[in-house]
Amino acid sequence: MTQQGTIAVERMDGSAAVQAQEAFRLIYAEAFAEPPYNETEDDVVAAFRRFPPQAREHAFRAALARTEEGEPVGMAYGHPLGPDSGWWDELTVPVPADMRREDGHRTFGLMELAVRGPWRGQGIARRLHETLLESMQAERVLLNVHPGSRAASSAYRTWGYRKVGEARPWGTGADLHDVMLLDLR
Repeated sequence: MTQQGTIAVERMDGSAAVQAQEAFRLIYAEAFAEPPYNETEDDVVAAFRRFPPQAREHAFRAALARTEEGEPVGMAYGHPLGPDSGWWDELTVPVPADMRREDGHRTFGLMELAVRGPWRGQGIARRLHETLLESMQAERVLLNVHPGSRAASSAYRTWGYRKVGEARPWGTGADLHDVMLLDLR
């Protein structure tokens, strides 16, 4: 089923995103319940235990897509990586020190980007991505993507991301993810 109609994309700061947390949660739960993620309700609870602290991070930003009726259909969010970020520590093969150097401004960490099934294939993910990165001062964007998610991996490559390594985010029990980097300058 393909949904038609106008989709509005709104950029938000952390406090607005926390107020809209249930919309983010609904999108996350539906999108990441599907293969290859197969996230359970416990996974969703854990993710949204982290959401308010992430939203309080310096320069957190989010984008939320809704139908004309207000139904949430897609979301993206992240924040700049601080000097003590552990993101680079999760790579299976270390990268050069200059690549992993963080100062709280250099790299924007894209934590999540998802669109609910019925609204995929309409350019909403691209609009969310563009809205999130609009007026971005960071030099680059870093993300993890499950290689089994071919559509997401393909979209990121089309948008200019390149694979810089592999990681097991959130610990050793996680699936191996591709670590991708987009140079903004």
